[in-house]
Amino acid sequence: MIKKSVQLTGHHTSVSLEAEFWKALKEIAEKKQISVRQLIIEADNHRTTNLASALRVFVLTELQKQLQK
Repeated sequence: MIKKSVQLTGHHTSVSLEAEFWKALKEIAEKKQISVRQLIIEADNHRTTNLASALRVFVLTELQKQLQK
């Protein structure tokens, strides 16, 4: 697990994710030409559970979209 601090809209928080998820978030952000922070804010704005779970689901959803192409 890798714990990182992020500044979301108006507050700071930390998120613990496996290295593979951080790598996937970085790759998705690069593909979308945005920062990882922006990607995390996007997931945060649509989440219904804790942030780490929301990010894992976000990565899974993005990868599923890529497989459907």
